Order: sequence, then C-alpha cells, then structure tokens
Amino acid sequence: SADKELKKPKKKSPKVCGYPISIFFIVINEFCERFSYYGMRAVLVLYFKYFLRWDDDFATTIYHTFVALCYLTPILGAIIADSWLGKFKTIVYLSIVYTLGQVVLAVSAIHDITDTNKDGTPDNMTFHVALSMVGLLLIALGTGGIKPCVAAFGGDQFEDHQEKQRGTFFSIFYLSINAGSLLSTIITPILRGQECGIHTQQQCYPLAFGVPAALMAVALIVFIVGNGMYHKTAPQGNIMVKVTKCIGFAIKNRFRHRSSQYPKREHWMDWADEKYDKLLIAQVKMVLKVLFLYIPLPMFWALFDQQGSRWTLQATTMDGDFGGLTIQPDQMQTVNPILILILVPIMDSLIYPLISKCKLNFTPLRRITVGMFFAAMAFVVAAVVQLQIDKTLPKFPSNSEMQVKFINAVNRDVYKGRNCFKCLYYSLQFEDITKKPEQGANAIRQVFFNGFDTALNVTVGDKEIGYILPNNMSEYTSVKHGDAGYWIRNDAGLECFVKQELGFGSSYTLLIPPTLTFGGKCSEGIQKILDIEPNTISMAWQIPQYFLLTAGEVVFSVTGLEFSYSQAPSNMKAVLQAGWLLTVAFGNIIVLIVAEAATLEDQWAEYILFAALLVLVCIIFAIMAYFYTYIDPAKIEAHFANTEYGEKERKKSLEMAKKASFQHQDEDKKGSDSSSDEEEESKQSKM
Repeated sequence: SADKELKKPKKKSPKVCGYPISIFFIVINEFCERFSYYGMRAVLVLYFKYFLRWDDDFATTIYHTFVALCYLTPILGAIIADSWLGKFKTIVYLSIVYTLGQVVLAVSAIHDITDTNKDGTPDNMTFHVALSMVGLLLIALGTGGIKPCVAAFGGDQFEDHQEKQRGTFFSIFYLSINAGSLLSTIITPILRGQECGIHTQQQCYPLAFGVPAALMAVALIVFIVGNGMYHKTAPQGNIMVKVTKCIGFAIKNRFRHRSSQYPKREHWMDWADEKYDKLLIAQVKMVLKVLFLYIPLPMFWALFDQQGSRWTLQATTMDGDFGGLTIQPDQMQTVNPILILILVPIMDSLIYPLISKCKLNFTPLRRITVGMFFAAMAFVVAAVVQLQIDKTLPKFPSNSEMQVKFINAVNRDVYKGRNCFKCLYYSLQFEDITKKPEQGANAIRQVFFNGFDTALNVTVGDKEIGYILPNNMSEYTSVKHGDAGYWIRNDAGLECFVKQELGFGSSYTLLIPPTLTFGGKCSEGIQKILDIEPNTISMAWQIPQYFLLTAGEVVFSVTGLEFSYSQAPSNMKAVLQAGWLLTVAFGNIIVLIVAEAATLEDQWAEYILFAALLVLVCIIFAIMAYFYTYIDPAKIEAHFANTEYGEKERKKSLEMAKKASFQHQDEDKKGSDSSSDEEEESKQSKM
C-alpha cells in the first residue's frame, strides 16, 4: 500500500504567489506551538521556586530533567510517524496530548484549589506537585513527538520543481520559531507578574501557563482546519529502525566470529555484509563517523540551557530597573532570541566573508570549537557577576543558627513608662525573613508600639495589610519596587500617609511610635529599619554573558546543523538530526549530574566548574576534529550504487548465459533423441 501511495501524484493544494496555501496553516501552527513551549518554559523555574517552594538546586534539577525529556522524545515521534501513523496523524494526536499537558500544568498553578483556610498558601502541596509533574510529562511527550514531523510535513507540501519555494518556506518556518520564542518570553513573564486569585491575590502562574495552553489549542485547531489541503505521504518504514538493526546485526555477527580463525575485516560494520547490502553499510559508516564527533557536544548544551534555570535564578537577586523600565528576571531570556536575529545575518554577511578574505580556513568543525569556547567564556563572566552579587546578599541563618535583633529606641523619654521592654519582647517573638523577597519585591512589616488604646489599620497602595493590634506587629507584606505609599488609620477615622522609595529585593521593619501625629504626611515620625539591603547589581550586567553565549550558539548550532546535513547520506539526514537533538538531551542530563555531584556552596564556583569542563571538552573536540576527513556522501553513494548496479548486471548476464546454455543443451538432447528414433524406425522397416 505504501508503494501505491508513493506512485500517486501529489495532491495539488490551492496556491498563493506560487506557494501552497497549506503551508500557511503549518507556519501558524509552528508559531503558536513555539509560543506555547517557550512561554511556559520561561517562567517554569520560578514556578518551581516560588509556588512549589523548591530550593534552587532541586528546581534546577527538575527543570533540566524536563528539557532533557523534550529532546529525547523526538526519536519516538519520528518512529511513530514513519512506521505507523504518518506525519499528519502523529502531529494531531500528540498535539492533543501536548494541549492536555499545558492545561493540566495551568490548573496545578491555581493555589485556591487546596487553600482551604484562605491564607494564600496551598494546604496540599503534594496535589500541586503531582499535577505539575503529570502536565510536564505530557508536554514533553507532545512537544518532542511533533518536533521531527512538522518541518518535514511542510516540506512534503511542495512539488519536485518547487525547490526555491521550499527553501523560502524553511526560512519562514525558522522565523516563526524565533518570533514565537521572542514574543512569549516577553509576554508570559508580564502575565506571571499580575496578581490573581479567588481568596487571596498571588503571582498569576495560572494565567502565565493558561495563555500558552490556549495558544497550543489554537495551534491544533489551525492545523486541523487545513486538513483538506494537505498532501500526506503514507508511512514508509523508519530508516532509524533499519540503521539500528543493521548496527545490531554487525555487532552480533562480530561477536559470533570473535575467534582468531576468522579473518579480520576492514571495518566492524563490514560484519553486516552477510545480511545487508554494501550501500546501506557504507551509509551507516558515514553516520557513525559523524555521531562519534557528537560525543563531546552535549557539554555545550549543558551550559546553554542554564539560561532558563541558573541564570534566571541569578537575575532574581539583581536590580531590574532599566531607567524606569522594569524587567522581570525571566524576561532577561529575551536577550537570546533578540541577539540571534541580530548576529545570524552579521555572521553570514560580514564575519565569515571577512575571515575568508583573510585566507583563513575557518572550517565547520573549527567554528564549532570556537562556539564552545565562547560559551565557556560566558560562564566565566557569569561567575564574575555572581561574585559581585554575593557581596550584596545577606547571610541567612542555617538550620542550627538563630537570628536575634535588638531595636534601639532613639528617644528614650518618649517610651518612658510605656512598657518599652514589653514592646521589644513582642518584636523578638516574630520570625525574621529567611530569604530574599520574591521577584525583586520588598518585604515590609509594621511594628506598633502601643501608645494608643486601639489597633491601627494599614494599607499599602490598594493592598490592605489589616489591623495591627497593640503591642504587636504585622506579618511581612510583599510590596512592589518603586514609590510605595502607606496609609495608617485609627478607629477615629484619622489617618496619615507615609511615602517610601523601595528598590529590588529589600526588607524593612517600620516602627510606628506612640507619638505619631495623624493628619497629612507623617513620614518623619516613622522609623525605618533596613532588614535586608536591596539588590544593587543591575540585570544589565547579564547582557555580556548573554552576548557571549548567543554568539557561541550562532557559531556552534547553525554550523553544526549545516555540517550534519552536508556529511549525512541522502536518506539518513533525519537520523543525524535526531542525533543532534540527543546531544541537547544529554547536555541537560550533564547539568543534573554536575549539580547533584558537585555540591558546591558558592554559585560562582559552579559556573567556573562548568566553564572549565567545557574548555576541557573543547580541547578534546579540537583534537578529534583535526583527524576528521570531510567526505562527499553523494560521491560515495554513487560509487556503491554503480558497483552494485554492475554486480547486478554481471549476475544478470551470467544467469542469462546459464539459461542459454541450458536451452542449447536441451535442444541438443532433443536432436539426439529424434535421430535415434529415426534410426530405430528405419531398422524396423528393413526388417
């Protein structure tokens, strides 16, 4: 049935400017899907840290486990599409799984589901964790499964003579990926920064995950709408399965003939010669040669994908004020796609031609080596930035330590006879803050030394802190950076206004003395005690490390894809693309291993460790690249194809000669038989 399907002419879709209309559905689908994926991923590590309350190391571990799964599942998707369902059905079915996963993740972020006491904190965190993990597992299966299918399905829509249009389609397709990534990493952090909730207002993670879920549903609907216009090819059998079987047979056959009595063969893959043709074996050799070069490459991705984990967490301890424009920590990830759009044309039209004019042989493997070196330098810069950040961070108590703070009344006469020791006693009974406030916000609490008979009501902006009882203080309240205004009111309806300028990530205790005069501004009567210094290192200092890493990505990733394509056999380019995606998965696994095994107390030291490992791997790769010989797969395939054709022709001619010989022998035999019959008849007539 597959052969019959292949013989059918391609279904002609209506065209616009020479392009099939069907590709526009595919491009829109890819834009929405990439928006969904990168938008969700941009806020994921902060969701782990601030909603699920995981520490930085565990949040990083789960984040990279998820990314690794996203790049392991493409192999499964390719096998399903090529062997059973075909590309169209695979995309549809796995997109449904993908959308369901996004919805489950969005639901898991609704804190009101288990917040029975309405205090703003989920009472059953296990439920939220379990739901989150189910959602992420479904997303990993969906996004990874459709990854190898969508671009190839778009290419299938063009006829053989539309090479130029097909090339333009892939450029537009790549642009839609970057556009979706860029917009989502700008928009989703803004959505997360909103406050929402039924009982209490919290960071709006349900909205940040809900919008990507809606975009994924739109992607699915748009793709299905174009169903009647698509050209669909039947499953033809997965080449990866055939390659795996060929390699497996060669290993098994070599193991069977490991005795010295059997003659050695030039290459271990030649042991598959008994079952597989020489052309396939030659193609597998070419693939294995490139895959061997891939072995050091995961280390690059181990550093690259930490943009979404360690670097985002680093940004939470930095100042996001860019001259009045507020940047959220997860929005710093937009620097990468912006720099890609700038650097790719600069590299192609300026840097590479300039290097070529200088008569430097900047081969693809040398470019990849330079890209790895850039990434290592980016982490050195990140370590330097982290050292500067560490100088501004407070030292929080460990599990075996305790914080003690004494409040010194400036004007002792004011508190004479007002049981000041009791006030100090109450201030010491409340827990101090044990970590930096979330997302660059400020933790504020008010202490009320009872000089009044009634409680005071405090409001910050539109957020009511509530009544502060006599001889008591409020809990810490999260207040956004910038100019903050507090309204303090008593039961008589009198009020006063306190203004304070807040930075990123600071913590204050405000002392309200019993001598406070109500009416108008009362800032002079309020004592502000700084518990935690605000973040003073600007997020702009992350731009150099993003620049170096993105420059490394452009030189490394784009060149790597081009090199893989040029060195791959004609029917195994998908195999090498799958191998390339696997390097991303293994890179994230390396992060898990290093983060768990290193157990370094200082983050800057971990950055240096990763940089050192990549430099070491870079040297190893440079040595491997030095001994690599570039090949022309088309020539090798043509040689084996001609050899096999000649062998077939020789066998065919031998068979024809044998047939002719047999026919001649039969005729001779028949002739001799007829002559003997005639002799017998003549003898009988004479008698």
